[in-house]
Amino acid sequence: MTRELQLVRAHHLAWRERPDPVLSEPRDAIVRPFVAGRCDGDTMPIHRHVSRAMQAGLRAGFIDPVVASICGDVPFRGPFGIGHECIAEVVEVGADVTGLVPGDVVVVPWAVSCGECPECGRGLTAKCSTTRTSTLAAFGFGPASGPWGGMVADLLRIPYADHMLVRVPAGVDPLRIAAASDNLTDAWRCVVGPLAERPGGSVLVLGGAAQSIGLYAAGLAVAHGAEVVDYVDHRPERLAIAEKLGARAHPVAKGKLRRAGLPARNYDIAVEGTSTAAGVDAALRALRPGGICTPVGYYLAPGTKVPLMHMYANDATLKIGVSHVRPHLPDLLDFIAGTEFPAETVTTLLADWDDAPEAYRAHTTKLVLHRPPLGVTA
Repeated sequence: MTRELQLVRAHHLAWRERPDPVLSEPRDAIVRPFVAGRCDGDTMPIHRHVSRAMQAGLRAGFIDPVVASICGDVPFRGPFGIGHECIAEVVEVGADVTGLVPGDVVVVPWAVSCGECPECGRGLTAKCSTTRTSTLAAFGFGPASGPWGGMVADLLRIPYADHMLVRVPAGVDPLRIAAASDNLTDAWRCVVGPLAERPGGSVLVLGGAAQSIGLYAAGLAVAHGAEVVDYVDHRPERLAIAEKLGARAHPVAKGKLRRAGLPARNYDIAVEGTSTAAGVDAALRALRPGGICTPVGYYLAPGTKVPLMHMYANDATLKIGVSHVRPHLPDLLDFIAGTEFPAETVTTLLADWDDAPEAYRAHTTKLVLHRPPLGVTA
């Protein structure tokens, strides 16, 4: 039997057993996670009793029905395997796997994809038409997103392994890239591509609910030559991390975010991480002509307002969608291998793997779990 960390209910996580995964198809691999990051979004059902409240909100029309297609009719109802960021080692491969061998250290993307369907061909790997039967096929969201379980587990089955798994470059510390499965790569797509089109551009990051994504985005923007990176947040812990990564930190009172309270300049790029309509509005209004805003939080209400006339007049782009991690991973990993970008600066709690049920409940910006790889003694 395999241990899996499961969210039983808010504030209560536990190790539970499930059958060991097996090679079901010749293109499968079995991997053993040994580093896992807690995604920013996982904190919502852990720290708040949201399941029944969100069920009522769905019935009343206060929450967009797509939420049920991702997280179930009673969203985040436990028990289910939680976690969708991990670095793992390959322990077994199917007969048709040609690019991996046991012992390889790999990043496992959060979304399950085939690499061959039209969506994957367009880089939309989180919308793979082969693997998903509903809105997403993903680890760690519960059965509505497929039978894949959570990544904080002794073993995982990975389909389409040659496509899915990305080998970690030699010399890169797995703890540095603990969030590469999702949050770190999500931040990469928010700033690196837009900055390539706007060399030396200015970047605004609104921190908050997307705790680590905003910080990774700020650090990556600095590392990619942004002229100015302003990071806005209400949490002193995160403001201090942003400054360590080279951004300019700007405190704001919680719940008081408005355009008038932001630095007095306009930006080429804005990353919205507050998960609020006010944050989206403020970020869009802070753009210079032709700017791009990428929201990365959860926007649950079915009628979130955006300032369309302002966007029209300012030639603004609003780019919103789930993160398609797999296409970006090779470039991200090569960048970190070549520059030693200190992504681990964002980690605020490093905990032992066996302590996961307690550690996962911590109120901290970025939790990372770890245990020795096979063949390495603690």
